[in-house]
Amino acid sequence: MHAKPDLCVELKSNITRSGSVIADVIIRKNRHMKRTTRTIAAFGLLLTLGSVFADSLHAQIEEFSVNVMSYNIHRGGVVYLKQPLSQTAKVIQKAKADIVGIQEPKSPKGFTTEKLAELLDWNHSKNIRKGVILTSYEIVENLDKGGIKVKLPTGQEAYVFSLHLPSHPYQPYQLLGIRPTWHKHTFDIEFIKTEAEAIQWAKKARGGEVSEILNQIRDLPDKEAPVFLVGDFNEPSYLDWTEAAAKSGRHPIKVEYPNSLAMIKAGFTDSYRSIYPNEMKHPGFTWSPKYKPAAPTTHYDRIDFVYFKGKGLTVKDVKIVGEDNENADIVVTPYPSDHRAVVATFTVPNQPKSEKLEANKPDAGDSK
Repeated sequence: MHAKPDLCVELKSNITRSGSVIADVIIRKNRHMKRTTRTIAAFGLLLTLGSVFADSLHAQIEEFSVNVMSYNIHRGGVVYLKQPLSQTAKVIQKAKADIVGIQEPKSPKGFTTEKLAELLDWNHSKNIRKGVILTSYEIVENLDKGGIKVKLPTGQEAYVFSLHLPSHPYQPYQLLGIRPTWHKHTFDIEFIKTEAEAIQWAKKARGGEVSEILNQIRDLPDKEAPVFLVGDFNEPSYLDWTEAAAKSGRHPIKVEYPNSLAMIKAGFTDSYRSIYPNEMKHPGFTWSPKYKPAAPTTHYDRIDFVYFKGKGLTVKDVKIVGEDNENADIVVTPYPSDHRAVVATFTVPNQPKSEKLEANKPDAGDSK
């Protein structure tokens, strides 16, 4: 008769223990589900971050900077101050150039182009008599009339041309009555006094070569591709020989030099003047580290240029490379040339994915 209460108590106790077990199972399952949910959420976050990182990296690869340089190395880079060719390579390396148009690649013993390319571990253009170009990029094509086509890291292609225009007659010397002792035509110089005469002589000396290369560029198949034209023009810019420069006494008169004007009319931009439009504050002299500024046997001027054109191509910075801090932004001593170099930094725009897909499509005639 007294067992019933004990049975009830035991039954109640068993029910309580069972409920606790069931509750414990439910709690554990909930905890496991929460951990699983957190794991899935964390995995999703990682995927999202990975995608963002990949997109960012992809954007960095597609939008990048390229440094383009014009450098007259003076008689193969081994004559001025009797410097070894490795010093010329050092100038290019310190400028952090990716593409260099070389002028005066021939030393008394022959062309130094291949050796210079070896020192840099770079590629070089094949047609050495039509403007030598060195580059760390792949050369896709050597153009028949001079110049090269290179493949940029984005997969886009760009054209590069290098000019070395005739130094005689040199209009600043004609206007200033200077007979350079180093020039073989020193006694053939006809002195002049007016802007019209300077323009006439400049057209006669260099106009033909400038027209020829601009016609070649005009016939390129890709009208929007980046095009870089660099060189020692042996002629100042109309952007430098201004009224202000003439009034200050820097130059004898104002001259609208025709070949720099022809470049602008052809759609090119003077990279240095794009960054430094004030010719009085930033003369950018590249000729010549060989002379003191007031030397009566020469005239300081900017005759080395990096011109550019192309859809979305922008210049971000331009520096003069030379012998000291007073005349250059990048200094190399001893400096192995009688020309300061110019190096311009450009941002190459993104190429839209649709254009990439279109470019990679096989031609209709290729399908079977």
